[in-house]
Amino acid sequence: MPALRYSLAGLRTAWHGEAAFRLELILTPPIAAAALCFGSSGLERALLLGSWLLVPLTELINSAIEATIDRIGSESHPLSGQAKDLGSAAVFVALLIAATCWLLILV
Repeated sequence: MPALRYSLAGLRTAWHGEAAFRLELILTPPIAAAALCFGSSGLERALLLGSWLLVPLTELINSAIEATIDRIGSESHPLSGQAKDLGSAAVFVALLIAATCWLLILV
């Protein structure tokens, strides 16, 4: 059970320290309800909800990257900036995937 404890600690850390993650989790229940309402099949509901859940998942990975870079050092380095930018881009792509799934299924 140590893995579960570490996972829950990570979720607590993200909830308390990452405003974007907190917002994404707050939006998850209404988005899940909408996915269940608007999806006309199990597959559509899974795509609507699953595409959204990629967003907080990617946010967690981005936060881990940022924490690692910050731990390495505070001096500016092009690779540090690149790593943080790539993590942010991953969150953006996850949002695009979610938006695309919702648009294609609902429109």
